[in-house]
Amino acid sequence: MIEFISTNAFARIIFLLLLFGLVVLVAGFLASRVSRRAVLKAQLQSITGPTAQQGRPRLEERRDTAWSRLADRVEAAGLSLADTNADALRDKLRAAGYTSSAAPRLFTLARLLMILALPALYLSLTSLGGDQLTFKQLYIYPTALAVLGMYLPNLYVTAKADRRREEITNGFPDCLDLILVCVEAGLGLEAAMDRVGREMVESHPLVAQLLSVTTLQLRAGSQRDAALRKLGESSGVDEIRSFATLLIQSDKLGTSISDTLRVYASEMREKRRMRAEEKAHRLPVLISIPLVVCMLPTMIGVLLMPGMIRVVRQLIPALGGGG
Repeated sequence: MIEFISTNAFARIIFLLLLFGLVVLVAGFLASRVSRRAVLKAQLQSITGPTAQQGRPRLEERRDTAWSRLADRVEAAGLSLADTNADALRDKLRAAGYTSSAAPRLFTLARLLMILALPALYLSLTSLGGDQLTFKQLYIYPTALAVLGMYLPNLYVTAKADRRREEITNGFPDCLDLILVCVEAGLGLEAAMDRVGREMVESHPLVAQLLSVTTLQLRAGSQRDAALRKLGESSGVDEIRSFATLLIQSDKLGTSISDTLRVYASEMREKRRMRAEEKAHRLPVLISIPLVVCMLPTMIGVLLMPGMIRVVRQLIPALGGGG
């Protein structure tokens, strides 16, 4: 195919036009993102002032994006983007960090685009050679690419949810220690969460975002138990759900929050240490696989090579002469 493009003038022009269009789209997308962020930053600074943004986590903007408008146009054309299991899909996207109301529709739109784009791209590249397409090239490979395009967004969301969950799990013990220090210093739970959310913006931004959202819900008039339950649900981490349940029970029973936080913070640090030890104990097993596959055949060859050379040079000729 590369030789055909390099020798055929028409194919070379088509390839260069496609490459130029792709570069223009990427450059335009990056330029629009940069300009949009610059405009938003200038507007926020003009409204709140330069000092009000210090120590505040940058929360996700809820705006009507180009993808949302595209999804609206697709649905207006008559194609429904609603999923049959909308609640499970929404929970899965929320665990990955996509909390927008349009996220399920955009996920379904991405799957449809991948299903159509991958086979179309493969057929267009294959047909540039000018040869007649075989049965596999025309039916089998595009079908496999369509199935792959249907599952690729799912795999991406799952991997992103796992990374987000791991990052929150690793940063939550530090969050508990800081909340415990603030509570023992005399701050209330809401003020402690707000303070810790400000301080952990750079070190653990996801944990800081969760705490800041919970603080804003409490200030907006939400009840403490409802805000804490939403904190556990939005995090997608079992430890934070247990932490929210523990605080709700401590608040209802009237026990000391500082004692509760001290015990739970100690347990979280112990769990993090145990996870680190578990990963350390898994390393010898994981390292043994490449050692056996790569190094063991080389070592066997090095040890047996002198004996094999001696057999070829001395033993085989002696056996042949004696026979």
